Amino acid sequence: MTTRAGFIGLGNQGKPIAAHLAPQGLPTTVHDVAPGPVAELVAGGAKAAKTPREVGQNADVVGICVPEDEHVRAVVFGENGLLAGMQKGGVILIHSTVLPETVEAVSAAAAKQGVDVMDACVTGGADRAAARRLVYMIGGSETTLAKIKPYLEATTDVPWIHAGPLGCGAKLKLCNNLNTYILFAAASEAVRLAKASGLSPDVLEQVARANGQFTDMTLAFLSTKKLPDSVLGSADYQRLMRNHTNIGEKDLAWALQLAKKSNVSLPMTALVSQLMAGIYGVRDTHKL
Repeated sequence: MTTRAGFIGLGNQGKPIAAHLAPQGLPTTVHDVAPGPVAELVAGGAKAAKTPREVGQNADVVGICVPEDEHVRAVVFGENGLLAGMQKGGVILIHSTVLPETVEAVSAAAAKQGVDVMDACVTGGADRAAARRLVYMIGGSETTLAKIKPYLEATTDVPWIHAGPLGCGAKLKLCNNLNTYILFAAASEAVRLAKASGLSPDVLEQVARANGQFTDMTLAFLSTKKLPDSVLGSADYQRLMRNHTNIGEKDLAWALQLAKKSNVSLPMTALVSQLMAGIYGVRDTHKL
């Protein structure tokens, strides 16, 4: 039997993930609050749904890729929520970076209807998602993992990582993001020192690339620092950087909350969480 796919949240990363489903032969139903991305997916073979409930009525496996925990709850619960439409045996995949408790709460409610939940967090960004190079970090049972294999195979060529029981995918994503933001902070300071001491940042990048300290993701981040000041200070660029800052601050806040619950101290994470606006070059003085 062909797996029917659903997807809710067609943003920067969600849209390129969902775009693979219909072309790979999975009947796909999508929903987003913005009509533009929905129209793009419909042009690629998907069907549009007016509500999350309608997605659930037409899908066996549904991916959710929305910004925050409250958004996950909003699309899952309620009269027009995803659970109101899903049938017994269906699976909800939470791709969003959320607290493990959010995954557990959704799972507890879904289980009452015979619906399974997995935290299938993603890393790699929009470009890797479009190139089918996305990495999934998955929490949940092996039995449920087998159900979603067609969905995973349709959206990435990279082996997925089964992190452990429910919630482990979310935990792994928080650990991974913590590492990314600290590396961005370190790279920013290294470049600042290179410039101030008369070195070319390009020479620093050449060395750090050669010895493995600067990854492709770090170099992509640093490349934004080389844009003309007219771009760096523009309203559109600053709006984008504020969005990155908000996401980073949220992710690190969740990492610190998990650390407190796990009885471990993360002083570097706490410091970097206060520096995200500066790292991303946000120029609002109240954010610096």
